[in-house]
Amino acid sequence: MTALDSPTDGSTLDADDAATYAHWFASLGDPTRVRLLHAVATSPGGVNVGDLAHRVGISQSTCSHHVRNLADVGFLVLEKVGTATVVRVNQACCTGLPHAADAVMGTVATVSCCPPGPPDVAVRALADDDWGDVRRIYAEGIDTGDATFETEVPATDELDAKWLAGHRWVAVLEGRVAGWASASPTSSRACYSGVAETSVYVAADARGRGVGRALLNQQVMAADADDGLWTLQTSIFPENRGSLSLHRSAGFRIVGLRERIGQLDGQWRDTVLLERRAS
Repeated sequence: MTALDSPTDGSTLDADDAATYAHWFASLGDPTRVRLLHAVATSPGGVNVGDLAHRVGISQSTCSHHVRNLADVGFLVLEKVGTATVVRVNQACCTGLPHAADAVMGTVATVSCCPPGPPDVAVRALADDDWGDVRRIYAEGIDTGDATFETEVPATDELDAKWLAGHRWVAVLEGRVAGWASASPTSSRACYSGVAETSVYVAADARGRGVGRALLNQQVMAADADDGLWTLQTSIFPENRGSLSLHRSAGFRIVGLRERIGQLDGQWRDTVLLERRAS
């Protein structure tokens, strides 16, 4: 378990929000529905009802009944494809449900920092010689389709002018640059001078090795030590669950889901807006 800051403002949960959350939690009061929701959420591209029933070990009629309930609440989306019904998770619930739990338990206040990365990952300030690796890793992120709206890597001078000095980092793993992190001003207005938008990118062959965690740890600590920064924010595609989980572990809270905020390769995409206040 992780110790979180406790709210001290005596605030109460909005009655309408409480009713909505109660409706959601009531639907998940059945263990079979919890298993079904998990099975669908971990099935990229969706799954048909017949396969879903077999996977969970229940009859197709029982599966259909529970799936319908989960769809009525809004956890699942159903689509008729030929004679089969394909079930997909509602991506908005991937952020809405965790936020509901946080709101009910009063844990939306920030935590001190995320856990540090593994000892074999070293994080240092970005140097001039690192730009080639930075742009290479940026391109690998673009190739995933779930990292950014960018379709081409920005020029080095553009990134250099955009990123805040003192808040640009690279992670070194096994003697080579394996990831980078940066912070950029969100606005030129003086009132937002302490708000920065963050980015964290990990090389394709270094994912799952704690590189992102090490970078975000350094990024958060540096921001907390900078009196000129009071808020970090980031936008993440709902499909990028690893990044969502990483940022939540660092004390970022979900502010909201921005639906159809922009197009990527001709497709409308949503983004999850998260923020973290300096501790």
